[in-house]
Amino acid sequence: MIFLLEDDGNIRKLVEYTLNANNMDVKSFGLPSDFWEAMGNDKLPELILLDIMLPQEDGMDILRKIRNDNVTKSIPVIMLTAKGTEFDKVIGLDCGADDYVCKPFSPLELVARIKAVKRRAGHAIKSDSSTYNINGVIIIDGQSHRIEVVGDEISLTPKEFNLIEILAKNRGNVLSREELLRKIWGYNFDGETRTVDVHIRKLRQKLGDYADLIETVKGIGYCIKGENDE
Repeated sequence: MIFLLEDDGNIRKLVEYTLNANNMDVKSFGLPSDFWEAMGNDKLPELILLDIMLPQEDGMDILRKIRNDNVTKSIPVIMLTAKGTEFDKVIGLDCGADDYVCKPFSPLELVARIKAVKRRAGHAIKSDSSTYNINGVIIIDGQSHRIEVVGDEISLTPKEFNLIEILAKNRGNVLSREELLRKIWGYNFDGETRTVDVHIRKLRQKLGDYADLIETVKGIGYCIKGENDE
């Protein structure tokens, strides 16, 4: 089941028709209060389509709540909005959006984006089950999707966890932005390589004093140094 939170009735009807025609079940809401009621009472959706400009509550605030709740933080979210500047896209990605579709949009493009995000979410469940120890400071448990920094557990979004996990797995090797984009987002994401930079910045903020363990290799990408690297 897909949840759609969109205050424009015409867009709700268009999305409902498009998804139903492609054998996707959708439940739509015009108000955040109705959406939250369903999130509390119904079976959780496998994906959420979320507008930004909403009555009652801003879509970005809703996204932050979803990502800060351990029960809902892994649900894929696609922002569906008329706001299309690079700044707005970066803010949405910064808050944890999985993808971003601007109005007016092609119904077929929306279906393709939904399928791609669901496919990536399915792959994320099969994450590496290994444990990585970075300099005795950061412990990454791929099986439980937990990360500790000097003994304290920190909360990461699924994409942030995937980022640090893949960097740890390839420790000592530089991964380009394009490679990270392909491995984690699964295709040529419309946000381009800026998407990777946004998530790296958020990840570093959460690592606090140990943010510099993730190194920027100018003009290429990112890496976590190997144990024998200077």
